[in-house]
Amino acid sequence: MTEERRPYNEKWDHIDQKIRDICKDLVLSDEKLRQLMDTLNDQLHKGLGKETHATATTKCFPTYVQDLPQGTEKGNFLALDLGGTNFRVLLITLDEQNFDMKSKIYVIPQSLMVGTGVQLFDHIAHCLALFVKDLNLQNEVLPLGFTFSFPLDQHGLTKGYLIRWTKGFKCDDIIGEDIVDLLEQAIKKRGDVKIQICAILNDTTGTLMSCAWKNKNCRIGLIVGTGTNACYVEKLENIQTVYPENVLPGKPKMLINIEWGAFGEGTLLDFIATDIDRDVDENSINPAKQVFEKMISGMYMGELVRLLIEKAINAGLLFIGKSTNELKKRGRFYAKYVSEIENDPNGKYTNCREVLAELGLRNVTDQDCENVKYICSVVSRRAAHLASAGIATLLNKMDEDNVVVGIDGSVYRYHPHFHNLMTEKISQLQNHKFELMLSEDGSGRGAALVAAVAAGNR
Repeated sequence: MTEERRPYNEKWDHIDQKIRDICKDLVLSDEKLRQLMDTLNDQLHKGLGKETHATATTKCFPTYVQDLPQGTEKGNFLALDLGGTNFRVLLITLDEQNFDMKSKIYVIPQSLMVGTGVQLFDHIAHCLALFVKDLNLQNEVLPLGFTFSFPLDQHGLTKGYLIRWTKGFKCDDIIGEDIVDLLEQAIKKRGDVKIQICAILNDTTGTLMSCAWKNKNCRIGLIVGTGTNACYVEKLENIQTVYPENVLPGKPKMLINIEWGAFGEGTLLDFIATDIDRDVDENSINPAKQVFEKMISGMYMGELVRLLIEKAINAGLLFIGKSTNELKKRGRFYAKYVSEIENDPNGKYTNCREVLAELGLRNVTDQDCENVKYICSVVSRRAAHLASAGIATLLNKMDEDNVVVGIDGSVYRYHPHFHNLMTEKISQLQNHKFELMLSEDGSGRGAALVAAVAAGNR
């Protein structure tokens, strides 16, 4: 790691036992984390197996990415990154470990998010053409890597069938359709640019590829941001769900997209789920889904903290038992507040007081701030430890030393202690040497790199 991380040495001597009791179910022992590792390992094997795939909570989708970058890739490559209400188009020029990047963000109007698939992809193709023409590259054949951060059933590097929409999209007429084919048709219909779609992938695969370009030991990609997911390099002989006709000959390995946010759906994680987790789940837009994700990711982290704070207020342990209308609103305590509050140095509560003031809480005591900081630390520490147990499971499964884990996402990037918490816990849970590496522009550059590698294999 090159970036500076402050050592994690918080002391919680001044926390009342009653506050600790409210939070105690979120403090996980190594024994429970190892139980989680065993459960995840079992689910990974099920996801990779032909007969057991349907019942696995981690689907372990083959990505058909079988080569990592060599660092020698050259040329112009496009990347299209679609994962929310905006999408990004990038032109990446690679030349001997140097890269130049131009990018532009385009908005998807709400009407297109809930319209037809043809309308959506016509809009994307229109923006792609504008981007290419702005750079005066309309006469050049441009390989494109397409980062599509929605659940896909991939049958090949350029064949991905939409399983379901998330994040507010609802173009339901194309569920089950091949996303690459839809984009190709939209580009072809225009006839004004020469774009060759070389690969469709998700953001974890992009993160792994982006980090592998810089460090050839990168074998795991992890996202800890609004959501969470991971991918890793698996031996082809262990993957029973591939379509053999779309596998490159003589390539013994393939990247696997675990989709681990869904790990634990059903009752698998009941042994660590708390009443706070159940509250978050029941009031989410997808109850009983993405169980692991709801314990780790930024989308839910703030709400877990808010519910614990409310519990402490109701017990008369915070703010003399008085809440505010703002604090009572679901989703009002943001994940960024957790990072900001934990960024306060020991004994100083500047950020904490600012956050609490935004929520209508003024004239709070130092002890109130210390208690809130402790609650934040319990939630983020559990998230880091759960992600660590997941990575430790993969390191054991791969059974290799010196594996680099490429990581992207706002929680890992901005939380002051997440990196150190993960490094420490992964070391305690398994014995292989590893390194955590922050990804720079993972899903964008990674998509272009997949396209570059794929174009080289043609």
